[in-house]
Amino acid sequence: MSYQRKKIALIGGGQIGQNLAMLAAMKELGDIVVLDVADYVNPIKGKALDLMEMAPHGNYDANITGTGDYQDIAGADVAIVTAGKPRVAGMTREDLLATNIAIIKDVAAGIKQYAPNAFCIIVTNPLDAMVYSFYKLTGFPKKQVVGMAGTLDTARWRAFIAMELGVSVADVAGTVLGGHGPDMVPLPRLTTVGGVPLAEIATKEQIDKLVLRTREAGTEIVKLFGKGSAFFSPAWSAIIMAESFLKDKKRILPGAALCEGEYGVNGLFIGVPVMIGVKGVEKIFEIKLTDEEKAMLQKTVGVVTATVAETKL
Repeated sequence: MSYQRKKIALIGGGQIGQNLAMLAAMKELGDIVVLDVADYVNPIKGKALDLMEMAPHGNYDANITGTGDYQDIAGADVAIVTAGKPRVAGMTREDLLATNIAIIKDVAAGIKQYAPNAFCIIVTNPLDAMVYSFYKLTGFPKKQVVGMAGTLDTARWRAFIAMELGVSVADVAGTVLGGHGPDMVPLPRLTTVGGVPLAEIATKEQIDKLVLRTREAGTEIVKLFGKGSAFFSPAWSAIIMAESFLKDKKRILPGAALCEGEYGVNGLFIGVPVMIGVKGVEKIFEIKLTDEEKAMLQKTVGVVTATVAETKL
């Protein structure tokens, strides 16, 4: 039986894009094409070559190439979109909107033409508006498009809990709902550490502090960097989603999916628990929320609605 490697298109070759390429190669998820604008093609080709030269010691087989031509992503199984300007200190996610919407229009056209069957994972900020815009511009089925943010937000929530309590991140389980911003909704009530409810091993003050830090996590890193935003953790979060699709793992991960009535939300991409398998976003899981949690979710829905309205799509 013949075997053909999967093909992964990475749209954007900045900090996240190059980390995506390295992680996809190390996991041997398939052959990788990194695409960027004309001015940046040679550096991208250089990074791709550098990763090929790392392969003998990295113990992976993958063809990694850089390009500025959308024809080279033809037939991709997965497309991960990071193209766009990163946030810098003092800039809100909404400040990014006008700049990045123009970029997303080009990306959507390129993927629609050359990789119309690709499972598309959107990383570009402001995430909730960008994934909505990409979906509208491509006309792809909702199962084919997801935003990465919830997976990253949940990783941050779990990391901060482990750091605060001095426990293994492997034993922290939880989820974060809502938009990718300061109104996201971590769910302490449903968070456990080795099966023990968080409220039984952390004080209310600790939990409140952890919720706030999770909501401000992206801004915390932007302030520390001074220029640019997080790249290691977003890359790994997107790779987890891509791997679940490519290997039909049926992982249940928080992602920005199109809700059509779930959680009382209609026509918006909101962070919710989704099952990702070979068919893409195969299912949205609805959690029974308390009145307080519902109110917080409605607040984040309001913010996302306003941001999406600015896209005029």
